[in-house]
Amino acid sequence: MRKQLSKSWLTSLFWLRFLIIILLVIGVLFRFVNIGKKIYWGDEVFSSLRISGYMQSEINEQLSNGSLLTIKDLSKYQYPNSEKNTIDTIKGIIVEDSQILPLYILMTRFWVQHFGDSVAAVRSFSAFTSLFTFPFIYLLCEELFGSSLIGWMAVTLVAVSPIDVVYAQEARAYSLWIVTILMSSLALLRAMRLQTKVSWGIYTATLILGFYTHIFFTFVALAQGIYVITIEGFRLSKTTIYYLFSSLAGFITFVPWLWIIITNPQPEAVNWANTKQTLFGSAARWAGIFSRTFLDLGISPSDPGKLKLALIPCIFIIFAIVFYSIYVLCQRTPKKVWLFVLTLIASVGIPLFIADFVFYKRYATSRYTLPSVLGIQLAVPYLLTTKITSISTNFWQKKLWSLVTFMLITSGIISCALNSQAQIWWNKFPEKYQEYPKVASIISQGKKPLLISDDNIIPGIGMMAHLVDSKVEFQIVRKNHLPEITNGFTEIFLFNSSDFLKAGIEKIYNSKLQQINHLLWKVTKSS
Repeated sequence: MRKQLSKSWLTSLFWLRFLIIILLVIGVLFRFVNIGKKIYWGDEVFSSLRISGYMQSEINEQLSNGSLLTIKDLSKYQYPNSEKNTIDTIKGIIVEDSQILPLYILMTRFWVQHFGDSVAAVRSFSAFTSLFTFPFIYLLCEELFGSSLIGWMAVTLVAVSPIDVVYAQEARAYSLWIVTILMSSLALLRAMRLQTKVSWGIYTATLILGFYTHIFFTFVALAQGIYVITIEGFRLSKTTIYYLFSSLAGFITFVPWLWIIITNPQPEAVNWANTKQTLFGSAARWAGIFSRTFLDLGISPSDPGKLKLALIPCIFIIFAIVFYSIYVLCQRTPKKVWLFVLTLIASVGIPLFIADFVFYKRYATSRYTLPSVLGIQLAVPYLLTTKITSISTNFWQKKLWSLVTFMLITSGIISCALNSQAQIWWNKFPEKYQEYPKVASIISQGKKPLLISDDNIIPGIGMMAHLVDSKVEFQIVRKNHLPEITNGFTEIFLFNSSDFLKAGIEKIYNSKLQQINHLLWKVTKSS
């Protein structure tokens, strides 16, 4: 009998490992499949500008003079070249994007120099970085829960988590930020357990990486401090002293860049956060933020309300699972375990919640709440693993929780599959940019088209340069200036142009404008 049970257990373990490997492979494929297909949107264009080492002011000075430009001319300002070095990249961030921390930009610049400058190549650094999420969340679960099974459950859920896949395919710092949070969390717990100078030194190093990856890592570091002080009972213990030295050393290294942010602020970079929203709008956004951890059908704010209403039952189920997992975690684990998960969830969750519902800002977006999502991705695997494997759980309960696990994994796979086939997803700001691919297609159909605009080169024209055919030429002028249109073009279009430019083209060149959509006008000769 005992041999039969042992054989049955080994067989189950074999199939479990096989299933985990399959899901890992699927998760890796989702991170790379069609990685260059989606629209290269505004934030990513800014990333490429920073990688190139040029400044926006330089582009405007050199290109907004009405001369004819090819895509190759525009691409010069999107990728590294011999004219700009790493120092220029850092200078560009300091002068024009001080709130963007430099680590991701510098690492991606190095990556692009060695692996190519296509959209897929630039994004592939984020996809590659995201793969480190798997080992670090597994090790963190082992350190936190003392269970490899919970670690494998976490790895499985993260592999097909829609939110992780979305940011693994974006040329921004979010995948790197996720990895640094996991590294820092793991290093802190190990340092508290080992109490060695080496372990605390490693924790200090992870703090430095985190501080120079994302500005909101400061909230994570603060939450870690609250955790340590609370666990140590607000005493000046050996652990507290080590932590204070490590955090002080990490913070001191960040002071120079913090001084740059303070002395050279870029408030216009976050003007979007000042948009007023209703209480319902804020609540709906928060529901979307956390439900996308397991289910994401690409619904964006611009989509019809009926689609959002149809998702309410699914969102309710996901929230019920999340809240129940936190409840079970708090009930069944020691304080040092549940407090760590709660402080991670609250690290950015509480500040952004206050900004949303007290000050009526809208900083709470999926990309900023990733630390809170990571906390959920620790709590839910604990719930599922303990419910499925606990001897105190009866047969039918185990079946139920196995079904819940299957549904979460399946919803993740379906979500990632839909995402992989889409040209634009909710994170690409579709309410503003969804017309760009259509516009590019219309322009590219011409035999020898010219695109005229007085729009901002970054991001508008930069995005179009990634979408149109290589035969398209550009002519960019400053505001309140008119271009000299040369002969030889079969089609002439105005893109996102001012009323001054449209009226001037009609009057000076005796032309009529045919409006194609709110972004594009075709210039035709008057009869």
